[in-house]
Order: sequence, then structure tokens, then C-alpha cells
Amino acid sequence: MASPRKLSAPSDYAELLYRYDTWLFDCDGVIWSGDHAIEGASRAINFLRDNGKRVVFVTNNAARSRKMLKTKFDRLRIAASEDEIVSSSSAAAVYLKEVLKFPADRKVFVMGMEGVEAELDVVNIKRCGGTCPEDNKFLAANDYSSLAGEEAIDPSVGAVVCGFDMHMNYAKLCKAFKYLTREGAQGPVLAGETGGGCHFILTNDDKVVPALGELWPGSGSLATPLIASTKRNPIVIGKPHAPMLDTVKSLYNIDQNRSIFVGDNLHTDILFARDGSIDSLLVLTGVTKEEDCQTEGIWPTFITQSISNIVAAETGQSSIAAMGVDGTSTIHASL
Repeated sequence: MASPRKLSAPSDYAELLYRYDTWLFDCDGVIWSGDHAIEGASRAINFLRDNGKRVVFVTNNAARSRKMLKTKFDRLRIAASEDEIVSSSSAAAVYLKEVLKFPADRKVFVMGMEGVEAELDVVNIKRCGGTCPEDNKFLAANDYSSLAGEEAIDPSVGAVVCGFDMHMNYAKLCKAFKYLTREGAQGPVLAGETGGGCHFILTNDDKVVPALGELWPGSGSLATPLIASTKRNPIVIGKPHAPMLDTVKSLYNIDQNRSIFVGDNLHTDILFARDGSIDSLLVLTGVTKEEDCQTEGIWPTFITQSISNIVAAETGQSSIAAMGVDGTSTIHASL
């Protein structure tokens, strides 16, 4: 693949503004870092809206529900509605409900936090585990007595959903293991039955997450013990995997040729865009350095230092006007 185009002149940003109608954004490292907004991000989002662009936020964050994420957007004074947010936890709930046709009388065992639970509640899927006090107790050393026997698990459970869990403990891991390895666990999940099939879903497989200027173990790392012990490969929902893009397409009916994905991570954001045949803009305010593209062999369509630079398009629009009525020949040549 050809090297990415590094944006610099105002006319570069004006061309992007003309070319793309839908702007898909990652959040961590693009819009904010930890609990702090990226400088100029709010102005950039408002600028795109003022120019008639559709904005959608697509995040692998599974610790927060869309409602909780909306609260964060509000706190950081970045314009967003719940309907413009797709998280890996919301996508996982939709995937269970709409794609896997999860039976209404079965439950999901959650290895995660409030974000996963809230999104399962939105689509009326029953659940257990998660933040339930009974499943957040530490076991006495070498004492498996509370986990032994079939009575230790709920026979109505038909799926295990793993997300980011800052309260991970051995008891939850053991229960999830029992669900995923019981007799018939890899078979179909049927209504009106108990036991048998059990779906294994991972909200995302991010190995690390950025916060406070550092990297920390992510959902992918936390799920590794379960994947290793069960010898089962989960359905992974979040970027860069297809279920996330399928969810975005179904919710927003996007035109891939008129859409661009803005992200900071080569292995999630840029691969997500590439595999979905969507152009991408790599920003350098998160986990990726420019030289990482060469090292990893993963190339975005464009590179810029920060999303805040997009407002430079305002002073570059005169060059777009000079291209003619539609400007397509010059844009296509330069893009």
C-alpha cells in the first residue's frame, strides 16, 4: 500500500471536508485521553457539524454504557447524543439480540462492569454475574467448595460476555469457565432448555488501554486466561472486527465511499477502516507514533497531528472553490 498522505496545508483539510460526509471517530486518544479532552477536539467536532457533516463515535470502551459515555462527553463539553455513540458493549448486546437471536428466556453471564449490564438491559436480555455482589467475593485460598457441583452455576445461562472488568476475580473466572466447558457448550443455544450451548463473546480484544498518559491492561488481556483455559475462541465484537462495522452500517446506513474513520490505534482503528473499505485518518495524540506505520506495516490513508487541525479547512475552502463546481477531478488526483 502507498504511504499515507501527511496533511499540513489548509487546502489539505478543505479537501477532506469536501470529500467525506460521515466522520467516524474513535474516542480514547482522539477525542479525549483518560478524563481530559484532547485540546481543540470540541471545536473540531462543532466545526464538522456546522459544515453539515454527520458525526458518529465508535469506541471499544466496554466499561461504560452509551448513557455513561454521554455523561463524559457532556462533562468534557463535547457535543454528542446517545444515538451518535456505538460502544463495543452496545454492539455486543445488539449482536446477541439481532444476529444470534438470543432466546428471551436465557441469561447472559457477564464478566464485566456496568457498561455491559446496561446495554444488555436496553435490549431486554436477562443477565447475571457482572457487578452482582455474590459474584464479586474473593475465595479463600484453595477453597473450591462454593464452585463445585452444578448448583454453583445458573442452568439458564446461554452466553458469557466478557468486557473490561476492574473487579476481575477468580470466582467469576471459574463460573465463566464452567458455563463454557459444560457438556454441549459449543452446541446451539435453544429457547425452553437449560444447560447445553453457551455463546462466548468478547466485547473487544484490546490488549491495552490508554489512561492518564500511560497504557494499562485492556479487555483482551483480561480475557486471556478464559480463552486459554477453555480452549475456545470467542466472537470478538469490537474494532477491528466485522461485527462492529456491521453494527455501524445497520444503524447509520453509511456510504463507505463518503465516510472516513479517525483513530489513533493502528491495530484497532486503522485496520477496522481498512478491512471495511473505509478511508482513515490517523491522529498522533494517542498510542501511535508516525514511525509505527512503517514498523507495523499498517498504513492509514492520511496522517495529522491532531483532530483539532481539521478547522484549518475553513481557511482552505477557497482552494476547493477554485477547483470548479464539483472539484472532483482535483480531489481524486490528490487523494
